[in-house]
Amino acid sequence: MTAVTRLLALLGTRLPLIQAPMAGVQGAALAAAVCEAGALGSVPGATHTPDTLRAELTALRAATDRSWNINFFCHTTPVFEPAREAAWRATLAPFHAEAGIDGSQVPPGAGRRPFSAALADALEPFSPRVVSFHFGLPDAALVARIKRWGSVVMSSATTVEEGLWLQQHGADVVIAQGLEAGGHRGHFLSDDLSRQMGLMALLPQLVAALDLPVVAAGGMADAAGVSAAMALGAAGVQTGTVWLCCPEATTSAVHRAALTGPDAAHTALTTAFTGRPARGIVNRAMRELGHLPATAPAFPTATAAMAPLRSHWEAQGRGDFTPLWAGQNTRGCRPVPAAEVVNTLAAGLTRGPDR
Repeated sequence: MTAVTRLLALLGTRLPLIQAPMAGVQGAALAAAVCEAGALGSVPGATHTPDTLRAELTALRAATDRSWNINFFCHTTPVFEPAREAAWRATLAPFHAEAGIDGSQVPPGAGRRPFSAALADALEPFSPRVVSFHFGLPDAALVARIKRWGSVVMSSATTVEEGLWLQQHGADVVIAQGLEAGGHRGHFLSDDLSRQMGLMALLPQLVAALDLPVVAAGGMADAAGVSAAMALGAAGVQTGTVWLCCPEATTSAVHRAALTGPDAAHTALTTAFTGRPARGIVNRAMRELGHLPATAPAFPTATAAMAPLRSHWEAQGRGDFTPLWAGQNTRGCRPVPAAEVVNTLAAGLTRGPDR
């Protein structure tokens, strides 16, 4: 059995294509459209409470009876550090003042939630075909629980060491997240960004090291990119940025404009918006705060003090303080239905060697 065949059996889809889960720019509508076109649609779970998660998954299940994926984060919620928070707010003070915001009145917040027993309780009745994770895996008891109700477990690796760790701790599928990918880096064994590799370097190393199907992610926006990844041994492909201008996505107007404008050619990793490295289109916040500001508190607590700046400038039609998440390849971003994107990417599918 080839890796492609193994992956299709695990995902329960017609095509070895996965739409990446993207918090803040999509909901059930995009995932359902991708599923109906024969690929694996995904919904983000990290920003949900148990109640909102139930509502989202009820909508998804009403829209499609195909296989789908729900994604969660596995970070450890940081201990609140008053001094570090104060330093961050001091850094942002000139920008708050410019926008007429009293920074002292902006409450701190934890932002995205890690996967928990409470979220598992809400998820179990839906028994999704795939449950995926970012930043490693949850504790062994939660992984075992997910597998007991029959879901496939998938997670991202940014190094060979992370891929081996995931294989040893219960993953059924590993996503090779290349440095080109938009959004948050999935690293979890080391914060050293010098260890992060581009997809074409990372992918064949993971394929050679693992006994699991490896899915390629990062920098693919058309059939040629998909074909190249499959030729290097990928069992399938996950794409994110290419879906952001689809009508089924909820991407904001300022984000869509950035994706289709000249600024999309310049992306970089930044911790300015959440406290964790993530790739986005360079904007004013990244230029003036620095891509990796030293005062940014630990993920995800940096978000709270940035949020009112985002709201202020978006109300004026500007993305100056908006996390404009995007990968290095935005040329596939078009305002076309998700089904058309599936068909475009599927044209690049080729069988790799038997493995």
